[in-house]
Amino acid sequence: MRTPAFPNLTIIGCGLLGGSLAAAWRHAGCVGSVTGYDRDSRTLARAVELGIVDRAAPSLAAAVGAADCIALALPVCAISASFAELAQHAPPGAICTDVGSTKVGILAAARQGLGSRYALFVPGHPIAGGALPGVEQARKDLFDARWVITTPDGATDPAALERVELCWRACGASIERMSAAEHDRIFAAVSHLPHLIAFVLMHQLACQADGARKLRFAGAGFRDFTRIAASDPAMWRDIALANREALLGELQNFRSGLDELQAALAAGDGVALDALFEQASRARRAQNFAPGATNAYDD
Repeated sequence: MRTPAFPNLTIIGCGLLGGSLAAAWRHAGCVGSVTGYDRDSRTLARAVELGIVDRAAPSLAAAVGAADCIALALPVCAISASFAELAQHAPPGAICTDVGSTKVGILAAARQGLGSRYALFVPGHPIAGGALPGVEQARKDLFDARWVITTPDGATDPAALERVELCWRACGASIERMSAAEHDRIFAAVSHLPHLIAFVLMHQLACQADGARKLRFAGAGFRDFTRIAASDPAMWRDIALANREALLGELQNFRSGLDELQAALAAGDGVALDALFEQASRARRAQNFAPGATNAYDD
């Protein structure tokens, strides 16, 4: 039996992603024991009951005291707020990583909060998830054939980076390294903006007097398009605020597209509509979004 990359893993935040990380890394033989901490005691107890974590810690300080690796699976604002406490209580050689959906702000907070420990922080973002939150949704195969983005900078310790990426590869994931700024720009367009659109559409319909009647007749297209609006609201609030600069640019681009569409409809311009729809249809058909593809993104 091979020695695990991290004999003692600590998960901070035992929800869907934190629970899936623990289950996947354990299944791949990358970790020995798993300690969990979550501010919600019921979530933590459920993680123990499901066998996702071996030991429940009463506090973050207690959770990280013997850790070889600390995985932060919290909303992005809570990740940023946790680094100073980690610097105070984590063992000197412990590697820290995260699963946050934004990166520029997290790296800045880690640099400030971790101080001399910053080199052992490996910023990561697994491109996987689910429409429903919660540790009950955790799966050991969640990251199989998915991308995991890492965003190291010049101060990141190469050996720490390799150890964390090794664990992700052992789970079947493909690794892509990029800068934090490029990461946030890309995911503002392909993840954060679509979530905002789904949330707004569902909100608008829910607020209409006949919204319930309209929703009664919604078909598969509407169901598929708005599936992500069932995601954790607090998590997506934090993502939107943390990546607001890139998101504001993408929202402006989208608004321009809506203005173009509205103008064509108002003018009864079928040629313009056909050109817009044809270009979009070709672009969509050219993508491989089949289940299991490495670019599939479900969170």
